[in-house]
This record gives sequence, structure tokens and C-alpha cells, in this order.
Amino acid sequence: MSDPDPTRRLADLDARIAAAKAATAQTPHQEEHYSQANLAWRMVIELVAGLGIGFGIGYGLDTLLGTLPWLMVLFTMLGLAAGVKTMIRSAQEIQKTKLVETAGQDEGNRNGD
Repeated sequence: MSDPDPTRRLADLDARIAAAKAATAQTPHQEEHYSQANLAWRMVIELVAGLGIGFGIGYGLDTLLGTLPWLMVLFTMLGLAAGVKTMIRSAQEIQKTKLVETAGQDEGNRNGD
């Protein structure tokens, strides 16, 4: 009914564990998904931070100088522009990284053929 040789059963179990590990190691889609989500949140935070900093500086200067709301509006717009510029710089950095990864994979595929 059962295999009396425990070493054979242990070897079979090791083979099944190795096969299961190999199957889970070949699914990078989930890791890529989290990576993309992290990049998206990074860009959102950069934009909101630019807006918040611009609003804070403008409101502070308006309070000190008594020019409410002119400087607040001006610095909020400047903060928006700075946030968008930072987002674009981050997107270019991400694109550069992806191009390098893709080029490395293409080169590896050419050498493997």
C-alpha cells in the first residue's frame, strides 16, 4: 500500500517541492504589478507634494503680507508646475530603466540563439 523505502519517498517529496518552487518563480507578473503601482503612487505623491508646498508658501506669504489670496494662487500654480515637472522627470527615469532592461533581455536572447 505504501512505499516501504523512506529515502525514495523523501526524494519524491524533494522533487515535488522543487517543481512547486520553480512554478512560483516563473510568475513575475505579480511583482511587476506591485512595481507599477509603486511608481504610480510615487508620481501622485510628487504632484500632491508640489501642490501642498506651493499652497503653504503662498498662504504663509499672504498671511504675512496681507495680500490674501494672490500669492496663494500664484504659488499653488507654481507648485503644480513643479509637481508636473518632477512627474515628467520620474517618468523619463522609469522609461530609461525599462529600455535598459529590454535591451539587456534582447541582447541575452540574441546570444542564446
